[in-house]
Amino acid sequence: MNQDLKQTIKDKARQLGFTLTGVTLPDPPPHYSTFEAWLAQGHHGTMDYLASERSRLRRADPRQVLPECKSILVLATPYPSAARKGDRVEGVPPSLNIAAYARGLDYHDVLPARMKELVHFIEEQAGHPVKNRWYTDTGPILERDLAQRAGIGWIGRNTCLIHPKQGSYFLLSEIFLDLALEPDSPFATDHCGTCTRCIQACPTDCILPNRTLDARRCISYLTIELKDDIPPELRGKLGDWVFGCDICQQVCPWNRFAPAGDPAFDAKTPPPSPEDLSLTPQAFNRRFNGTPVKRAKRRGYLRNLAVALGNTGDLHILPVLQNALTDDEPMVREHTRWAIEQINKKANKQASNF
Repeated sequence: MNQDLKQTIKDKARQLGFTLTGVTLPDPPPHYSTFEAWLAQGHHGTMDYLASERSRLRRADPRQVLPECKSILVLATPYPSAARKGDRVEGVPPSLNIAAYARGLDYHDVLPARMKELVHFIEEQAGHPVKNRWYTDTGPILERDLAQRAGIGWIGRNTCLIHPKQGSYFLLSEIFLDLALEPDSPFATDHCGTCTRCIQACPTDCILPNRTLDARRCISYLTIELKDDIPPELRGKLGDWVFGCDICQQVCPWNRFAPAGDPAFDAKTPPPSPEDLSLTPQAFNRRFNGTPVKRAKRRGYLRNLAVALGNTGDLHILPVLQNALTDDEPMVREHTRWAIEQINKKANKQASNF
């Protein structure tokens, strides 16, 4: 194992924007039993791909991903923590919100090119081709487990990986290598202590005591992964979140130290607007091309937007919502009707108080 080569690789990774780096071995993950229990309890919701036999075999043993793997390089890229508690997009009546990571370019488009360049550099330094496989939130691996083992941080109560000097606003990537690199020491200390701010702040009570979460109640899941109707009993709890959620990160004390973030992820995504309810499929694709929001697809985005508008209770939004009652998508019409009902209920309640 070449310590100098490892340091050279880490230096290059930082030049490419991967500010936190670590190396671990492709051993079975210590937290795999937690993952299996999470699946058994149905906390993955409709994400059935997580429970497939192939997916589980690979998550249980990284060498199922790359049999020749000798080491795993774990990389973290910070993104701007713009969506802190109380932050909202200026000039958008009413306030609508999207997760901080979704305000910039889609990291699925940005980070693979950097990893490809890093692999090319590694092969140059090694002097021979190196079998590899790389992922950024796209492969059947337990990313946070690998990151903790590589010394990058600890898994917090809110299930995010937290670094003591950089908080949790960063994106994880991994490169599996047929190259022996000395592993870093695991991050062994838990710095959450007795703090439970994230659990207390979560409006849907999705954060569980064992540092997992019930995805079926998580706002990020409900506004991105869920392709069906949002359960009526949870719609009011979504607040003004149109895509994703940052609440458990916003209240985390460790994010006081969050860095400025990679410029690629500075705010470039058009902020949500009530007028988006009239977007055609073509206009939606143009408006959100190259951004994470496109992942929700038009029907999911308009579904979320209608719920967020309903939660504002703003009577001025009614004409926009009423126009959306003729949308071609049944799911959009259903959530629009719900939003109109909520606004009318609030108006009636206020009127009865006078």
